[in-house]
Amino acid sequence: MSLHTGTYQRRRGEIEHYFDRTAMKAWEQLTSTAPVSRVRATVRAGRDRMRDTLLAWLPADLGGARVLDAGCGTGAFAIEAARRGARVLAIDLSPSLVDVARQRADELLGSSAERARIEFDSGDMSDARLGEFDHVVAMDSLIHYRTPDAVAVLRALAPRVRRSMVVTFAPATPALRAMHAVGKLFPRGDRAPSIVPVPEMSLRREIAAQLGPDTWSVERTHTVRSGFYTSQAFELGRTC
Repeated sequence: MSLHTGTYQRRRGEIEHYFDRTAMKAWEQLTSTAPVSRVRATVRAGRDRMRDTLLAWLPADLGGARVLDAGCGTGAFAIEAARRGARVLAIDLSPSLVDVARQRADELLGSSAERARIEFDSGDMSDARLGEFDHVVAMDSLIHYRTPDAVAVLRALAPRVRRSMVVTFAPATPALRAMHAVGKLFPRGDRAPSIVPVPEMSLRREIAAQLGPDTWSVERTHTVRSGFYTSQAFELGRTC
């Protein structure tokens, strides 16, 4: 599956426009400690729990490891990974969100060794120019793509990843479909491009087909549900 497909390129453009122009301020607020509505508070809590889950799946000591924060948003994961010793490349399609992430890292880490370990960039997470990594983390950055396109991103990354890829997808559950229907009642400018729910078994088949079962396998999975936030994490481990 090529990443130059029309569906992938079109979707990437929609996501970049949304996060960089339409709702950047809303996401900056959501990922801060500022007061938010009850609905957005559930999303914030869910994202915090998911971030903690993904961090727990990585080694406690990341000293010397190079980590790609793929779809870094406002930088919360990158900051925590750097505190654990990782050299982090944090990248996002939205230059505006990357600017916020860089500012928050400066504020929280100052001129410390942890801050020096984070490099920020804007662009496509699958770009080969980014180099090689020990771990890739893509938290809620692939949930807006069709399954074949999302897994094609992982296939593009896989040859340059030495240990694991930790990613999230939107699970296809009746509850999530119902929440999406309710979500359509909110103003379009306040909502992200629609999430694409996927059945777990079809996702596993797509991962096996595109990445190769003899090279990568699903090591563990975990679902976080918090009000209007539902996301399922997969840890993909290199088998050879």
